[in-house]
Amino acid sequence: MQEIDIFERLCNGETILPNDPEAYKMREASYKTKELLVQMNNATNPKEIRVLLSQITGTEIDESVAVFTPLYLNYGKNIKIGKNVFINFDCVFLDLGGITIEDNVLIAPKVSLLSEGHPLEPENRHALAPKPIHIKKNAWIGAGATILQGVTIGENSVVASGAVVSKDVPDNIIVGGIPAKIIKAI
Repeated sequence: MQEIDIFERLCNGETILPNDPEAYKMREASYKTKELLVQMNNATNPKEIRVLLSQITGTEIDESVAVFTPLYLNYGKNIKIGKNVFINFDCVFLDLGGITIEDNVLIAPKVSLLSEGHPLEPENRHALAPKPIHIKKNAWIGAGATILQGVTIGENSVVASGAVVSKDVPDNIIVGGIPAKIIKAI
C-alpha cells in the first residue's frame, strides 16, 4: 500500500504532529517557494509576476489576474485563483490547508488568508491543523482583514477592513469586527 504524501494529508485536513517523519518536507517546500517568491516580489512586469505565480502555484494564472507585489506565501501549490482576481500589496497566504479564490474577487492590501492553525492544548501546540479557505465569486476582502482556517466567504459578500473572520460568511452579506459579525445584507 502506497503512503499518502504529507501535502495530500494536509489537504485532507489531517493534523500533522511535529515529530511526523515527513514534517521536514513542509520546510523544504517553503524554501523552494521562497526562491520564486523573491523573484516575483522584485518583478515589475505584470506578465512576469503572473508567470512566476503560475510556477509557484503549479497552475496557470489567467492574464485577467492582477497581483500587486509583495505577496507572501508559505507553499503556493494549494492555492487556486480564478479569473479577474485582484490581489493588492502586502498580502499573506498560508496555504498548506488549501485556498480557493474564485472569479472576480477583490483582495485589498495587507489581507491574511490563514488556512493553518495549531491545537489549543499546550502539549500539541506545535502540531499543524489545516482547514481550507474558500472565497466565492465577487467577494471583496477589505484592507487588513484576516480570514482564518476553515472559513468560506460567500458569493458577493464583503469583509470589512480589519475584520477577523473565524466563521463562514453567507452569500450577499457584509461582515466586520473582531470576531466578524454580520453587519447587513447586500
